[in-house]
Amino acid sequence: MNPVVKTRYGASRGAVSDGVRVFKGIPYAAPPFGPNRLRPPQPVAPWRGVRDALAFGPTPPKQEIPPLVSALMPEPAIPGEDCLTLNIWTPDAHAARLPVIVWIPGGMFEFGTAATAWYDGSHFARDGVICVTINYRVGAEGFLYLGDGVANRGLLDQAAALRWVRDNISAFGGDPGNVTIFGESAGAMSVATLLAMPRAEGLFQRAIAQSGGAQHVMSAATARRVGRELARLLGVEATRAAIAAVPVARVISAQAELKNELVANPDPERWGVEAVTALLPWQPVVDGDTLPAPPLDRIGAGAGASIDLMVGTNTDEHRLFLAAGGALDSVSDEALAGLMATYGLPVEATLGAYRAAHPAASPGDLLAAVQTDWYWRIPAIRLADAHARNSPATYMYEFAWRSPSFGGALGACHSLEIPFVFDTLGHQTAGLLGPNPPQPLADRMHTAWVAFAMFGDPGWPRYSVPRRATMRFDEYVEVVEDPWAMEREVWEGRR
Repeated sequence: MNPVVKTRYGASRGAVSDGVRVFKGIPYAAPPFGPNRLRPPQPVAPWRGVRDALAFGPTPPKQEIPPLVSALMPEPAIPGEDCLTLNIWTPDAHAARLPVIVWIPGGMFEFGTAATAWYDGSHFARDGVICVTINYRVGAEGFLYLGDGVANRGLLDQAAALRWVRDNISAFGGDPGNVTIFGESAGAMSVATLLAMPRAEGLFQRAIAQSGGAQHVMSAATARRVGRELARLLGVEATRAAIAAVPVARVISAQAELKNELVANPDPERWGVEAVTALLPWQPVVDGDTLPAPPLDRIGAGAGASIDLMVGTNTDEHRLFLAAGGALDSVSDEALAGLMATYGLPVEATLGAYRAAHPAASPGDLLAAVQTDWYWRIPAIRLADAHARNSPATYMYEFAWRSPSFGGALGACHSLEIPFVFDTLGHQTAGLLGPNPPQPLADRMHTAWVAFAMFGDPGWPRYSVPRRATMRFDEYVEVVEDPWAMEREVWEGRR
């Protein structure tokens, strides 16, 4: 018999699969269209009777996924407006006070959905942790800022989903006082930002940031420049009402045009420094209200100090974007030097340091290492350092297993750890992981995430300065100390 659970808004009917109760597509906020478009999330309208929760909800409006990413990590597009939904995997809807883990998907703040097969929460439920995955608004729908007092709708969606969990998860057997948030890439950046966001305070007790830190945010001035550029492409005034009147499909098309213009002409005077260096036009905005100050500054000052934090990166993050498409082999010494100059690094000294650390590396290999450090590694270290200054409950990991795909050129690339964490190696992962990824490594990682969600301790020494103990996950798992000392020193004062 299909299980039925009554929430504050109405009853939902789920399904049972391999002993796990699964509820999909439950709304945590009203559809963000019509009068709700470009507004903060609005309350769910209660329903009568029993609502089926048997299929994933619609995906929020998003740009087309880059073909390379889509080929390696398939992501569905589900039509419909009721897209602010969540999904729940629970071992027993009648259990009491089980730990809860809530997944925030990534996708460059431009795409992403909880319906991806990699994010199946069954094995968390199998191991005694209720798993929740959420959708939230991305792109202009989630992060357009025009200086009119409405900012960070995507983050507000995430906070609304966490409030729903706080208010309803006990009906599914969960403990609202033992909630862990976790996410990867833009999801990890969201996790780090929520640590510093006043409106998320008290909604979770633990956090895991996989390949993301607290530095990917925009100033209000940069975000307004991006908003004006979008309005120009749409041919309307730079007001929320004018842009909300434009059909969603046209806004999505204009977002793609905007991204192409940004990449082709990354002029800081036109776009703002943060948009140009990251090439991410849609990011959380330090608006003075939803984000009162840069998240890393707030965390360093003590925000989130009561939260247990685990943060980590993959060894070769940026190779995903260079190796699979063949760009890795076409990087010149001049391009490498130009990138270092863009990041404000002293070129000769930096080249010397990276070449000493990677003596057999090509210019493409070194460019991938530098971009890995700028986008992911250094922000993760800075986040761990800032949190550890105020809280002993800080942990660091590194995922180092190298994929055999593309002749091994991917290395331990961006997003590779996700199916190990979820223990979903068989879910459409062959393109990225190769034919025989190591199940024992998935067992170790998944067990560590379960332990952290249950007890706040993944099973290795805490992170502290200067030791910086880091669990390295590879076919051989070990704790290493301060593994990125050279990179920290190179980027000191610059990232």
